Amino acid sequence: MSSSKPYQHPADDDDSEPEMIAEDDVQEVVDDMEGDEDVPMDSGDEEQGEELVLENDGIAYFDQHKDSVFAIAQHPVYPHLIATGGSEGDADDAPGKGYVIDISTASSKPVLPPSYNSDPSSAGAWQPTELQPLFAIDGHTDSINALTFTLPRGDFLVSGGMDGRLRVYAVGVPSTGTGAQFKYVGESQETEEVNWVSPCPSAAHPNTIALGASDGSVWVFTIDPAADPSNPIQIIQSYFLHTASCTAGAWSSDGLLLATVSEDSSLHVFDVFGEAAAKNLVTDNGQTVVSLADADQRFFVEGGLYSVAISPSGGLVAVGGAQGAIRVVGLPRLSAQPASRTTQRAVPVQRGPAGRRAAPSNSSNAQSDPSAGAGVVLAALNVQSDGIESLSFSPQQPLLAAGSVDGSIAIFDAARSFQVRKHIRGAHEGESVVKVDFVRAATGATAGWLLTSCGLDGVVRRWDMRGATATQEAVAAGLTAGLIKEWKGHRGGGEGGGVLGFVQGADGERVVTAGDDSVVLVFEA
Repeated sequence: MSSSKPYQHPADDDDSEPEMIAEDDVQEVVDDMEGDEDVPMDSGDEEQGEELVLENDGIAYFDQHKDSVFAIAQHPVYPHLIATGGSEGDADDAPGKGYVIDISTASSKPVLPPSYNSDPSSAGAWQPTELQPLFAIDGHTDSINALTFTLPRGDFLVSGGMDGRLRVYAVGVPSTGTGAQFKYVGESQETEEVNWVSPCPSAAHPNTIALGASDGSVWVFTIDPAADPSNPIQIIQSYFLHTASCTAGAWSSDGLLLATVSEDSSLHVFDVFGEAAAKNLVTDNGQTVVSLADADQRFFVEGGLYSVAISPSGGLVAVGGAQGAIRVVGLPRLSAQPASRTTQRAVPVQRGPAGRRAAPSNSSNAQSDPSAGAGVVLAALNVQSDGIESLSFSPQQPLLAAGSVDGSIAIFDAARSFQVRKHIRGAHEGESVVKVDFVRAATGATAGWLLTSCGLDGVVRRWDMRGATATQEAVAAGLTAGLIKEWKGHRGGGEGGGVLGFVQGADGERVVTAGDDSVVLVFEA
C-alpha cells in the first residue's frame, strides 16, 4: 500500500539550550506580530478469543474508508462540510478515495442522558451518530493525501494524490447551508506525486491554490472555469528551486508570499504575484524574497525541513526539521506598517545564498525600509530531540508551538527572544505529535492561548498555554502542563493507529479527525 505517514527522523539526544537573539534585537519583529487506550479483556477461555474495548468520546463517526485517512479539510464558510481522503484498500494498486460528510447531523452528547446506563451497548443508551457521505471523491489511482477548499468562499474542493493528480470539484451550497452539491470540473497532472495543497487567502486572487511535489517542484494554480471552460485549472506559477521533495508550504496571511521547505534543508519564500518585485524586494533569482539553504550554516538543518508557518503579521517565518531543529527568519514587509515607538538596536547584517544584504534595524530609515531584517536568521532553536512535524503561530499572542516526533510540544515566547515558555515532554505519551494548531477565534481570557494537538497515540488534546491548569483526568495521567481536555476513540501506536490530522473550525467547538485506523470521528469541546 502506498502511504503518507508523518516523517520520522533519527533521534538526537542533544538537549542543548536554544540559540537566541537578544530581547531588544527581536523587538522590531515582535512589534509586527500584533496581532485510549486499548484494553484486552480476560477471556478465561482460549476458545472465546480476545475482545477489545475501545473508549470513544466522539459524538459522531464515519467509517466507510477502507484504509488510512491521510487528509482532511473543512469548508471555510460552511464548517459542517468536511472532506476526507485516503486509500481504497491496502493493496499496492488500490486507488485513492475520498468523501464529503455533513457533521451538522451529529447530536451533542447529553451531560447525563435520561437513558444513562453503565453499559454503552445496552438498549436505550446514548450512541454516537453514524454519518453518511454526501459525495464520493473518485478518479485517483493512488492515495489521496491532500485536500483543501479554496478561499475565500470555498467555491471549489481540490484533491491531490500520490498519483500526481490534482482534481477539482465545484461546490454549490444553497443559502440554507444544507444540501451541498459537487460537480467535477477537471484535473491537472504536472508531477509524479503531490505532497501538500494549500489555499491562497488573498481576496484579490480567489480560488488560487499551491501544491508541493515529491520532485521538489512547487506549483500555483487558479481555478476559473468561467474564464476558459476548456482550461479551468490555470498554471500561474511554477518553481524548481528545491532539489529534493517539497515537504510543506504556507501562505502569508495576505496571500502575497508562499513559503516552502524541502528535504534538502532549503527555505524559499516566493513572490507569487510580483508585489515584492515591484518594490525591488526580491533576491537575485528574481523569484523569492528569502532563499536560505546550507550556504548559511546558522540556518542549515542536517536531515531536512518538514514544517513551516508564517506569523499572523507576516514578519516571521518559522521552519522545523530533523533532530528538533527550528529556525526563525525575518520576512520583508509588503504592506505599510506603523512606525514603532521603541528605539531599536541593530540586528547583525547577514547575507543569504542570493547575496541580498539585510538592512540593520537601527538605520535612519529602518522603520520605512520594508526589506529591513528580511532573510535574517533571528533564532536557531533546538529544544526537542526529534523531527518537528508541525508548527503553529498563535493568532493573538506572540507564541510559536512546535510538535515533535519525540512526542513533545514546545511553546516559544517571541516576546522574550523565543525563550521556551513550556516544554510538554509527554504530550502524546512518547508517540509522534502529528499536528498542533491554535484555536483562532478564542475570545476573552483564553484568546490566543488554546492549542489543539493530535498524535500517533490516537488521542486529541486541548491545552491552555497560560499556566498549569489541568483536569483530574490529566493529573491522573501525569499531564499537568495545561491540559484541559482530551478526546479518545482512535486506535493508537504502531502501524494502523493514530490520528493523522484534524480540523477544528475557527472556534474549536468541534474537532474532526482523520484516523490511521480508517475512521473519522467528531468530538465536541
